[in-house]
Amino acid sequence: MAVAIRMARGGSKKRPFYRIVATNSRDPRDGRFIEQLGHYNPASKALELNLERYDYWTSVGAQPSATMHRLAKSAKKNAPTPAA
Repeated sequence: MAVAIRMARGGSKKRPFYRIVATNSRDPRDGRFIEQLGHYNPASKALELNLERYDYWTSVGAQPSATMHRLAKSAKKNAPTPAA
């Protein structure tokens, strides 16, 4: 089974809202998923992503979509650094 990290569309017409999910790459875009990793609202540019789970899925071979890769990169850049 090939796992993909991608966005599943929700929201109403002309007002999209996306759930970030890990899913079987053969399942439909808005269909069944393995785990929800966060959400993204393009209207307000609000992104919430569980980076620990994203890193786990990529470490076991999940392939993020191009858009998801770009969003995760910006989320990692903006993530607060742990206090030492």
